[in-house]
Amino acid sequence: MNFLEILILIFSFLINFSLSSFNIPQIVTQNDNSIFNKKPIKEIKNFKRYEPEWESLDSRPLPSWYDDAKVGIFLHFGVYSAISYGSEWFWNSWINDKNPDYVNFMKRTQNPSFTYPDFAASFTCELFNATEWAEIFADSGAQYVVITSKHHEGFTLYPSSYSFNWNSVDVGPNRNILKELSDAVRKKSMKFGIYYSLYEWFNRMYLDDKFHAFFKQTYVNNKVWPELQEIIHLFKPEVIWSDGEWEAPDGYWKSKEFLAWLYNDSPVKETVVANDRWGMGILCKHGDFYTCTDRYNPGVLQEHKFENAMTIDKKSWGHRSDAKIEDFYTSEELIKEIITTIAINGNILINVGPTKHGTIEAIFADRLRDMGKWLRINGKGIYGSRPWKYQKEGNSTWFTMKNGEERDSVFIFVIDYPYDTNTIVLKTIGNYIDDKSKVKLLGYDEDIEFQLIDSKSAFEIKFPEKRFIDKAGLFAAWTFEIDIPKKN
Repeated sequence: MNFLEILILIFSFLINFSLSSFNIPQIVTQNDNSIFNKKPIKEIKNFKRYEPEWESLDSRPLPSWYDDAKVGIFLHFGVYSAISYGSEWFWNSWINDKNPDYVNFMKRTQNPSFTYPDFAASFTCELFNATEWAEIFADSGAQYVVITSKHHEGFTLYPSSYSFNWNSVDVGPNRNILKELSDAVRKKSMKFGIYYSLYEWFNRMYLDDKFHAFFKQTYVNNKVWPELQEIIHLFKPEVIWSDGEWEAPDGYWKSKEFLAWLYNDSPVKETVVANDRWGMGILCKHGDFYTCTDRYNPGVLQEHKFENAMTIDKKSWGHRSDAKIEDFYTSEELIKEIITTIAINGNILINVGPTKHGTIEAIFADRLRDMGKWLRINGKGIYGSRPWKYQKEGNSTWFTMKNGEERDSVFIFVIDYPYDTNTIVLKTIGNYIDDKSKVKLLGYDEDIEFQLIDSKSAFEIKFPEKRFIDKAGLFAAWTFEIDIPKKN
């Protein structure tokens, strides 16, 4: 960043913000159940109108479909998929940062006159089959799918009226990717959402607004606002995943005005959810759900609903051919990430980077297949669950709960199998057990042995023999369901 850019950002910051903009979110103590006082709703009917102010916007209840869904798929797909090197930030790393790895890659593989937009011709998607993708995602147990309608490069996956000759219909695939995928996803009874980058690295209108310290809003008025509204009217996404907000304040982006329109007058006003990336200083402070940072999993209960947007490829969101096998989450690691996120009031959005041909590589499909296999057995403790009074005991046992009509259910996820003892002892739940309590191992039909010990303050559960568990197809993490009295 040069000296002029630094002065612009400082000046913009002083004009638009006070230091109070940077309050961090409150972390709830493990014994605090206050987060359950505000009940989410399935959809918003007879709703009040929301003002373009954060206090009003933040008062909107969270549609409960999102809190119940828990698991989603994220897709980063664009011209960077055709290059498949480094990351989806290739263009910026090559031109703006002049990163030697990217500069040398271009010298090795392309002639000197080759430009980034020239890669669009090889973003062919000739094997793209939206129905096949939707089947993979549905089989994984995901309940919603979010795809990049436009990343920081500005290339859109539909024929945008505001991105002439830089979209998937005019160049490259010659296909409306968003239309095909949204139709296929909904046919599989999943929700459809879009990621949208507010800024673009090389958009001239944006760069001119930035040069003028964001006092001009030419880019927002002529690109961001109309394009977002076009996407919402065309595809009716129920997740709006904003990004690329950090260089300018929310006042420049007109974020509050957009969200007021989204909640009051858009075609998805009753069910849509939006994240927290709406301007400098807004992250982890305002929005239906917080993302805070990429791969956000704080490990302790969060008061506000959050989403852990993470990648199966630990080093990139987009596809890359230079990935090593050790760069990918194992199935066991992925399942652990799901459990530890859901237990503390989070959703998890699991990213896959498709190839330029429009296919999902085998290693991604394998991880999603194992995830789906595990969720089909253990999903009772995931979908529609809420955090329990305690979220974990030690590092290998995590809890969720569900309210029942007469009794409640607590789900115990055991991440590390107790090979030495074949039992687990829990001190947190012993005082919540009564004479009617029963224990089930999800996916296993036989009775489970359990007992209260240490003057009934601790609870011991005995695992069945490992060979029987393996025969039942249980793996990665094992889930016990215990019913407890509602008074607890």
